Amino acid sequence: MLSNMGSSTVRSLDREPAALAMRIGVVAAEAALATFARNLDLDDLEDGVDFQGAIGPAEWPVFSLVIDTLAEAGPGDRRTLDERRADALNDLARICMAAKERAGAA
Repeated sequence: MLSNMGSSTVRSLDREPAALAMRIGVVAAEAALATFARNLDLDDLEDGVDFQGAIGPAEWPVFSLVIDTLAEAGPGDRRTLDERRADALNDLARICMAAKERAGAA
């Protein structure tokens, strides 16, 4: 059994489920940002972008999950989908920059 593989019964904090979930989230955010950088041009955003048409099927699931999560409309949010997606891309860039800065400080 896997629990018997280590000699210590104390789990490090970076192996706790919440910490692992955060790391998965950062990896997904970084993958989504890299997908955006490879496939889309910022100038295209002004005209509106068909994200699914611009991103290949292999990269679409992670990109879509991240962008749709960040662009979700809250109660009373009157922004259009394009406005929410533009804000989501800004949020995505900030998440990745913060994760990179934190990793560099550790």
